[in-house]
Amino acid sequence: MEKQILHVDVNNAFLSWTAVEMLKQGSEIDIRQIPAIIGGDESKRSGIVLAKSMKAKECGVKTADTIYQARIKCPNLKIFPSNFPIYRKYSNQLYQLLLEYTDKIERFSIDECFLDMTNYLRNDTLLNKGYEINRRVREELGFTVNVGVANNKLLAKMASDFTKPDRVHTLWKEEIPEKMWTLPVSELFMLGKKTVPKLYNMQIKTIGDLAKTDKTKLEKKFGKHGTLMWEYANGIDTSEVKYLPEKPKCIGNSVTLPKNISDMDKLEEIVLTISEQVAYRLRKEKLYANTVNVQLRTKNFEDTSHQKKLPEATDTTKQIYMTAKELLHEMYRKGQEIRLVGVRVDNLTDKKDEQISLFNTNKNEKQEKLDKVIDQLKNKYGYNSVTRATKMDVDDLVKFKKEEYK
Repeated sequence: MEKQILHVDVNNAFLSWTAVEMLKQGSEIDIRQIPAIIGGDESKRSGIVLAKSMKAKECGVKTADTIYQARIKCPNLKIFPSNFPIYRKYSNQLYQLLLEYTDKIERFSIDECFLDMTNYLRNDTLLNKGYEINRRVREELGFTVNVGVANNKLLAKMASDFTKPDRVHTLWKEEIPEKMWTLPVSELFMLGKKTVPKLYNMQIKTIGDLAKTDKTKLEKKFGKHGTLMWEYANGIDTSEVKYLPEKPKCIGNSVTLPKNISDMDKLEEIVLTISEQVAYRLRKEKLYANTVNVQLRTKNFEDTSHQKKLPEATDTTKQIYMTAKELLHEMYRKGQEIRLVGVRVDNLTDKKDEQISLFNTNKNEKQEKLDKVIDQLKNKYGYNSVTRATKMDVDDLVKFKKEEYK
């Protein structure tokens, strides 16, 4: 199976995260909209620019400029100190959001992640997931990301570096000649600054030039690195997403519907579909949920969410769905047109402390056995190999549409 990889890269992370935190603390100024930088103490001549706003960039300010140089270029520059606890806070918020999509996440740096979505698309497309993540980060976390969409890590990384900010780009293998080979060779991922002049001396100016160069010639000149350069220039990368297994703090999924829905029966079926996905992931993690949360967004982008604590921790589809359905009925007002539905479980635990009851023990055991059999079939034949008859016509309804995220 061909890999399905996303690369999520925060736009101007340090300055953006500082701006979001300042706005939350009551600031009336969004420093992303003024000439501003994140840097060291201006009184210290060694202080440098760590991040800059677009307004500062337009003045000629560059990352790694000294504060002194930046001030000369932009006299009305506003300078803000770095704050790594804040950066970690927002980096972790991003990571927690991404965990709703896959457990296979490589934190490549504090502001970028690779996601292996190969077995997590569930009848959706990689591109739609990219657009959804892009939108959710902007709407829920307050900053923006570029998302690269491809079939390996290299191409996903290259794609996310295309036009910025707040964009989603694909780089499929068939798009390499048009989108990648035309770029200067210096823009190839992992190409060192000292290597570029040597390639220029060989008349290799673009990534396409490098891709078409005889590999043996590059090996003689650069050794093993020459082979790697040639492979990267041709879009070849077999590296895996290096993730550290980490138990999620919550598991959820939300879907933006291709058309607004006001019919309660359809909404219940959509909640069932999402609840199944959430419960399936919960069982794969060997976790139990203590709280169920449901989110609705109307056509006017009004958000409502309700949650309920369960009488006992559970991982069964039925219990999660029945609770989510109850919350849906509490929240929904007749006539509302809904464009987004979400279900999330929180307060996760790896222990199941059941309250013993003579009346529900058999029912619980039967439900757990049913879920186990269904999970085994899904694991063996694919997630969509088993579908409830009551929701067969809903599968197309909950697919994400690219147009929703433009």
